[in-house]
Amino acid sequence: MRIATVLHQGRPRVGRISADGATLELYSADGSRGALALIEAGSLPDSGERVALAGAQLLAPLPRPRRNIFCVGRNYHAHARELRESVFKDNAKAVDAWPIVFSKVPECVVGPGATVTLPAAVSQQIDYEAELAVVIGRGGRNIARADAMAHVWGYTIVNDVTARDVQMRHGQWHLGKSFDGFCPMGPWLVTADELDGQDTRVRCWVNGEPRQDARTTDLIFDIPSLIETCSRGITLYPGDVIATGTPAGVGMGLSPPRWLAHGDVVRIEIDGIGVLENRFIEENRA
Repeated sequence: MRIATVLHQGRPRVGRISADGATLELYSADGSRGALALIEAGSLPDSGERVALAGAQLLAPLPRPRRNIFCVGRNYHAHARELRESVFKDNAKAVDAWPIVFSKVPECVVGPGATVTLPAAVSQQIDYEAELAVVIGRGGRNIARADAMAHVWGYTIVNDVTARDVQMRHGQWHLGKSFDGFCPMGPWLVTADELDGQDTRVRCWVNGEPRQDARTTDLIFDIPSLIETCSRGITLYPGDVIATGTPAGVGMGLSPPRWLAHGDVVRIEIDGIGVLENRFIEENRA
């Protein structure tokens, strides 16, 4: 099942996409929180009218997550290797013991097709990161790895946009990851019964040029391990989002590095979910 949030007649609505992808069956529930209320309820509300999906203005499926997004760094083997040759070479900690976990503020989420501002006055090194995101459906604390997949509601795509110079300057990742618009999300949610998030393909293009291509089987820490880690002493709630890390091919890992520039279009595709595409525009430029 695919659940989308759209702007319909001036207000956000949530609905289920038909099997053929042609229509959206709108739910009667309030859509101001996107699909969050539906996930929290654990059931589908009454449905109403059907609208054509083509031409609908898609919003992020979770326009404002209930709290910070859990994010995982250096979680693909090839990506961890490419960072050892980057500006991170002097502080590239071992990645085989525990996952690196940081967060992005919920306010940085934007939807598919949204324009993302490049804050040139603050950073000159903006990078893209294509990622599979896990959405928690059943909460819990100290979730065992063996039980973790039963807590997954579904999946979506995020672009973990990063200001690399800010990230390095502060010696931590939260500020450089949380600028306004730095978490494009979408195009919708796909329920866990329709997608094996542990074996799917993640790809990214910048202006049509292939940059990233990997399968989630290449994760250093798989999805059950990440849920187990994030829930150690911390209660996870329905609607929490865990971004699982990005494959090799980020701009910082290229030689020389290639940062996002005015007018660049980043397209991310994950098999079984769809496409998330956003254009990047410098501040104060049309």
